[in-house]
Amino acid sequence: MEKIKILSPTAILGYGFPVKSFEEGIKKKPDVIAVDAGSVDPGPYYLGAGKSFTQRQTVKRDLYYILKAGVELKIPVLIGTAGGAGGRVHLMEVVEIIKELARENNFSFKMAIIDTEIDKNWLNEKVKLGKTKPLGNLPDLTTEDVSQAVRIVAQAGMEPFIKAIYAGAQVIVAGRAFDPAVFAAYPVAQGFDVALALHLGKILECAAIATEPGSGSDCLMGELFRDSFVVYPLNPERRATPLSVSAHSLYEKTSPFELHGPGGIIDLTKVTFAAVDERTVRVSGTRFVKTPGYWLKIEGVKRVGFRAISIAGSRDPKFIENFRDIAVGVKKRVEDNFPELYGKYYLNFIPYGINGVMGELEPEQKLSHEIGIVMDVVAQDKNTAEQVLSFARSTMLHFGFPGRISTAGNLAFPFSPSDIPVGEVYNFSIHHLVEVDDPEKLFPVDFVEVRG
Repeated sequence: MEKIKILSPTAILGYGFPVKSFEEGIKKKPDVIAVDAGSVDPGPYYLGAGKSFTQRQTVKRDLYYILKAGVELKIPVLIGTAGGAGGRVHLMEVVEIIKELARENNFSFKMAIIDTEIDKNWLNEKVKLGKTKPLGNLPDLTTEDVSQAVRIVAQAGMEPFIKAIYAGAQVIVAGRAFDPAVFAAYPVAQGFDVALALHLGKILECAAIATEPGSGSDCLMGELFRDSFVVYPLNPERRATPLSVSAHSLYEKTSPFELHGPGGIIDLTKVTFAAVDERTVRVSGTRFVKTPGYWLKIEGVKRVGFRAISIAGSRDPKFIENFRDIAVGVKKRVEDNFPELYGKYYLNFIPYGINGVMGELEPEQKLSHEIGIVMDVVAQDKNTAEQVLSFARSTMLHFGFPGRISTAGNLAFPFSPSDIPVGEVYNFSIHHLVEVDDPEKLFPVDFVEVRG
């Protein structure tokens, strides 16, 4: 085998794709279909709450086409970071959807289930042995961090996927996984270059986002050779260019020349991107550098309270001019009114139109003619959050400021009720690396014979 074709249907399972694009991909006779099903980008809530940021029906819709093609072509289907966040509960939700589709459509296949949620006792032992380290400017991991975590997952590398492939699994679904690993596992299992396979996986993980015009809801095809790979879209309205593909090689990276992952680094210093035609790009020169030890990224969240918000707007130029002082004054009024709650809540005002996106880092200090204000309260319980929000909202509504003319109210509310309970709040409490002796042992692989 001198070439492997990998079809990436969509940036995230549940984001959808045009059926025509997918059918064009199937006409190319791919050797494997791989798809990333999640991301850490939507924040800690989904990992903590055990919920997905994609809807069940949209995931089922995408999986129908993917599984049908996999069964008909008799090719492997690989899914990583199942359920959005990759915890055990997320993984099993996707497993149930797969079984449901098999029953409804008479699909039969051998399925591998890779659990990547990790045991707290195991991790505590690693902490005590000094086998963990922080990612970025964070404190060292402690056993208290581990005990307080609601759920902890590790990003699996290629190894458990390769184990499942060697065992004859046709459908492989995993919890949290290193995004490129889902795409690289099959070609590496066939003896192809690790560096090129992972780099191709880096491009394919977000599908047609690496094209012009980019889209997270369209397909991308990758063809891996022994010395290079090519990528091209399946939708005639899109094209892959050296700029679009090289730009995606920089995506979500701290260095333009290195992509860190389980067991090593993808070195991009000698990579070339060349146009094959108007819609296809060839990439070569990628190298893989093994790191001392085998380190996995781990992610964990802890519950910190309950959130309630209110959304309001103002077009009063004097209110906008004085907003910073008004916000400080309202916070002081809340403190004075509820001294017994001091330190038990978080109150913040996000003024879109002043510096709502970048906060104090905003270099542009021009004031807008109108602003939108998100009043955000987080407290230990629902009642406290709603109590503080209600008082802060009514106080800002009638707060006095220099040059004020209207006394009927400072704010316009687009919704009634104005106060919106959001729900439980989680923070990332673990964003670290852990060293493991065996990249497979941490991730048990269960095999299931699925019968339609």
